[in-house]
Amino acid sequence: MKLREVELRRIRMPLVSPFRTSFGTQTGRDLLLVRVVADDVEGWGECAAMASPLYSSEYLDGCEDVLRRFFVPALREVEDLDATGVAPALRRYHGHLMAKSALEMAVLDAELQVRGTSFARELGAERDTVPCGVSVGIMDSVPELLDAVGGYLDAGYVRIKLKIEPGWDVEPVRAVRERFGDDVLLQVDANTAYTLADARHLARLDPFDLLLIEQPLAEDDVLGHADLARTLATPVCLDESITSARTAAAAIRLGACQVVNIKPGRVGGYLEARRIHDVCAANGVAAWTGGMLETGLGRAANVALAALPGCTLPGDTSASDRYYSTDITTPFVLENGHLEVPTAPGLGVAPIPELLEEVTTSSEWLT
Repeated sequence: MKLREVELRRIRMPLVSPFRTSFGTQTGRDLLLVRVVADDVEGWGECAAMASPLYSSEYLDGCEDVLRRFFVPALREVEDLDATGVAPALRRYHGHLMAKSALEMAVLDAELQVRGTSFARELGAERDTVPCGVSVGIMDSVPELLDAVGGYLDAGYVRIKLKIEPGWDVEPVRAVRERFGDDVLLQVDANTAYTLADARHLARLDPFDLLLIEQPLAEDDVLGHADLARTLATPVCLDESITSARTAAAAIRLGACQVVNIKPGRVGGYLEARRIHDVCAANGVAAWTGGMLETGLGRAANVALAALPGCTLPGDTSASDRYYSTDITTPFVLENGHLEVPTAPGLGVAPIPELLEEVTTSSEWLT
């Protein structure tokens, strides 16, 4: 393909309820969408970055700027463009993995439409549906948390993830276990809120038979995670620390994790995400697909990734109505705790024009 035009479109999606983590509270999701036009086809990508550099060093304005000034011009120089050529064309530019991922995703969507191949088939998916977990934010009270968890279990979600931070960890987990029993698949996510000095405190979570504790320490503290993993009975899962197949392999070799959360935006795209999946599978390490409050575009791609054989734990894929009353695509609907994997060429979904326009805050075409 030859890249002709690229649209950078900013949208804002109100959340159905505030979502609080250890690094802040969101009431809406600001998003950057990337649309590429190549030959006679267009493809869509979604940038996972937040409006502020809280989850990672990337933020939406920075992603938009680097796409406009560097990444899109670099891809224009590629005469015969496909998704495998995106990373090599951008390799000289350091970092900005979420921006790179959005552009690669859009190119891959366009390429697969031309080839008549779905994301799932291209990535190597082996399932038609995927089991879905749900991420539950930090609440103002334990009774509020219990009501929320009960609602998600009634809706059919097969796994519950609780966001935790110092002062909101052992007691909420204990309350959920006591209310809903030991059969509920339960895990926690700290988003780097602790230090190795908290190891003894985090060990108080061991009696609750958690699937995992996700990213308890700072993203660059891989050795600290290795020490913590030797201390806890609860398996340690890495999220922010994993930025490539290489870092995943190193973390596994060091014993820093027994589980890996694969987020394509964080690692530079779905092709690198598949490599991480392969590294985990080769080393007998459990993996699952994380989420970043995506629209139906990112959700479609994530569901395809979650259908790979090595993604053995329910992901944070969730139905569209977990976060948004109205999605910009045909909504993903939970059925018996599962979401259906799209099978149409490319992402298998596209924005509905009138819904997209309602939430658009700006649009710029790079021609």
